[in-house]
Amino acid sequence: MARIELNGITKTFAEGSDEIVAVDDVDLTIENDEFLIMVGPSGSGKSTLLRMIAGLERQTEGEITIDGEPIGDLEPGERNIAMVFQNYALYPNMSVRGNMSFGLKMSTDLSDDEIDGRVEDAAQTMNIGHMLDSDPSQLSGGEKQRVAIGRATVRDPNAFLMDEPLSNLDAKLRAEMRTEIKRLQRELGVTTVYVTHNQTEAMTMGDRLAILNDGKLQQVGTPLECFYRPANTFVAGFVGSPSMNFFEVTLDGDRLTADSISYDVDPDATEGIDDGTELLFGVRPEDIELREEADSPDDFECVVDVVEPMGSRKYVYFTRPEDENGSDETFVAEVDGQLPVESSETWFVHVPKDTFYLFDRGSGEAVHHRRLLERTERELLSKIEGRNAETADT
Repeated sequence: MARIELNGITKTFAEGSDEIVAVDDVDLTIENDEFLIMVGPSGSGKSTLLRMIAGLERQTEGEITIDGEPIGDLEPGERNIAMVFQNYALYPNMSVRGNMSFGLKMSTDLSDDEIDGRVEDAAQTMNIGHMLDSDPSQLSGGEKQRVAIGRATVRDPNAFLMDEPLSNLDAKLRAEMRTEIKRLQRELGVTTVYVTHNQTEAMTMGDRLAILNDGKLQQVGTPLECFYRPANTFVAGFVGSPSMNFFEVTLDGDRLTADSISYDVDPDATEGIDDGTELLFGVRPEDIELREEADSPDDFECVVDVVEPMGSRKYVYFTRPEDENGSDETFVAEVDGQLPVESSETWFVHVPKDTFYLFDRGSGEAVHHRRLLERTERELLSKIEGRNAETADT
């Protein structure tokens, strides 16, 4: 299929007399047959990056290659790339069959019989064979997206580019289509770049994530790597729901201290960090334990603000009074749904020693990651080492 390389890609837009940097010096390699998820908040540059690969936008600086060949001078139709859009982009005056065959009729020398064969095969793969003579207006949102994906597959492209394809669907259909797209990509083995801001799609569908913010590439790695080994506070706070909690602390000998926190740390966790360094103490909501009484000098007292029942789990929002800047800090714990916790109650928060993260407060860079189960640690390390070896070979 295709290996796509982005080298020093920058895209700027003029806005009056100002220049807006939408994508800022991005280097990224998407491997042959890989399913890569580009994820980030609105305005992070992910869709702009996708459109540059497709040829719908021209990069201001840098080079894009497919299998080592520069494609900057090629028009979108010459790149053998199929794009799936958020709004389906179906022709309302054509049947499903017409929509799926139109691109082949316009851009290939295939006979009508060959085109019909491809359309029939793609329709069966997408479970829309019985809809081929229907008009788009007769289809549901999920069916329209199946047609749009089927239209992309008939072209036998080198790569699929998908820009938030499921965002217009309801939750049930999104879950069904996530599974369908993942299955289809594995069956076809086509290099796929998929843009989303949805946490569930990002964590469940792709081989790797490319996480962007403000046009800059923050981290590239497997979903597990980005979740357990975030490069910085942005990644740590973006990957995972609810988001990671951050507490402002200072390293004081073998303790992390704040106005209402004094937390003992293993020297290995702070090795190489100077005493007095200002840090962010990161804890995921699901790692927090709630206790009615303090069982450890590390436990700190907080008042419950809001409780959100989620069935088998509860989200418990706390206020911790007066951080070192004199303002209240809020944070969230994810606990068992049967824990009898109510608003306005006082509980003690316990953070197990193997679950916390540390980040430099100035740069936001990670300086300590939580401990993992040995098997998970081995899996992460083997993938990182394997990728480093591949990079060295190239």
